[in-house]
Amino acid sequence: MSTWDHEYDLVIVGSGGGGMTAALAAHDAGLSALIVEKGKRFGGSTAISGGGIWIPNNPTLKARGHDDSRESVRRYLDLLTEGRVPAARLDAFVDHGPAAMELIGRSRWMTFFWTKGYADYHPEYEGGRPLGRSIEARPFDTRKLGDDEKSQRPNSMQGPLGLWITAKDYHDLAMAKRTWAGRRASLVAAWRVSSNMVRRRHMATGGRALAARLRMALKDAGLPLWLKTTMTELVTGEDGRVTGIVATRDGETVRIRGRKGVLLATGGFDHNQDMRDAYLPKGGQEDFAMGARENTGDGIRAGQSAGGALDLMDDAWWMPAVRHPAGAVIPLLSERCIPRSVIVSQDGERFTNESAPYVNFVHDQLEGGHVPCWFVMDAKARARYPFAQILPGAPIPKAFYEAGIAFKADSLAELAGEIGVPADALASTVETFNGYARAGKDPDFGRGDSAYDRYYGDPNLENPNLDVIEGGPYYAFRMEVGDLGTKGGLVSDEHARVLREDGTVIDGLYVTGNSSAAVMGNEYAGPGATIGPSIVFGYIAARHAAGAPAGEATERS
Repeated sequence: MSTWDHEYDLVIVGSGGGGMTAALAAHDAGLSALIVEKGKRFGGSTAISGGGIWIPNNPTLKARGHDDSRESVRRYLDLLTEGRVPAARLDAFVDHGPAAMELIGRSRWMTFFWTKGYADYHPEYEGGRPLGRSIEARPFDTRKLGDDEKSQRPNSMQGPLGLWITAKDYHDLAMAKRTWAGRRASLVAAWRVSSNMVRRRHMATGGRALAARLRMALKDAGLPLWLKTTMTELVTGEDGRVTGIVATRDGETVRIRGRKGVLLATGGFDHNQDMRDAYLPKGGQEDFAMGARENTGDGIRAGQSAGGALDLMDDAWWMPAVRHPAGAVIPLLSERCIPRSVIVSQDGERFTNESAPYVNFVHDQLEGGHVPCWFVMDAKARARYPFAQILPGAPIPKAFYEAGIAFKADSLAELAGEIGVPADALASTVETFNGYARAGKDPDFGRGDSAYDRYYGDPNLENPNLDVIEGGPYYAFRMEVGDLGTKGGLVSDEHARVLREDGTVIDGLYVTGNSSAAVMGNEYAGPGATIGPSIVFGYIAARHAAGAPAGEATERS
């Protein structure tokens, strides 16, 4: 292309955590950078997520004395990925993650805290950590964004009347009827509501706080972010090098040159039904995705058209979910850990550890063809614990019953008839489970054996995830296969460069986040193992484009 409307050193497509980090890293390395965002709001799926960041040995963890050896981290990732991910990519993530967080931490806005106790998802593996490695951005008053506040993507971490909660708050509030920590969290929540009414703050937490803080860092650096700008194609030279993009902005076509390259950070194909039908397994094709609505595979398809190879396209960051009658998808994170409940198939039988990490739970659900499945609980569970954003003891809205999402009956036999499962099988399942609950051990699926299982369980019990199911009325909720985004995407190397099928590099084209084949393979290391790698490979891409070292490796102790 002989003429360009705009020229920058690095053009970044997508304004999630990876894209914004890449812009900061490019600026730090002396490059000019532009972020273009398809949506009318910035932040991508990062902004609507819980906002955890899983990067071992980051500065926040080290400041708390949490210093892993490189070998322990790599051992954990090796066991997790089972050879599915090239060692060089795992090395790059481990070695350069701390430097990526150090760089963004130079901004006065970027402050974090350790979510202590939120375990790695497989803490029982060698190198896993029961206390966890996840950090979270500190709450942020979005009034500081100024005019950009109206362009911030909302998420579900803000409650009514300005209530705001962190991941730690959520953990405690889930036990408000059961623990003193939960009761204290309730009082804190009430104070926050009254305080905000006086101070009129607009507090954000989780992913929304992270996105807002990154946006403030971009503003300080003078880095441009264009909203409502849709990439329509990549521009390549005769030698196959990617030299820029074509996009539509304000109804006009613009040609934007990337002198050093283009980074795709456009998310997965969450809401592209044709791609879901073509790639995802039966049972996971219906769109119950919780990623940004703009995630329709644009970057993946553009990279593929440029010759990029694809991998992991049949997998996603699965999340069991309930469909709200109004259409929203509600993730079932803590709910699957509460006692006095089981999840059964259409045959009325348990098929996995209900409290397992969400990706593993859904893998087992899909493998067995248990779509949908049923969450069954008794009256005490309903009175003690929140479920699908319904407070403990609060009436289940009538719309849930009318939509065939929730069912209620005085006996298990009657409930089985309501949801269409064999009554004798459900009764037998509950009887067996109750025996395990009394013994405090689940020999079938190991529910409650892992520190991860126990994090959201009831600490008043010997096994926080097990208690007898008895006493009506009984409840059942229809559970769907949801996802936080898709895992499959463009194949890339340790420098975040997109690769062809033959392993050669497409010069000038980089990728990060859910546009790339996940560095976690088919697994999930811990809370924030989507955002963490997106940040790290965005950083690596920008540094490589600048011809700068990616950062000092972590100490090989």
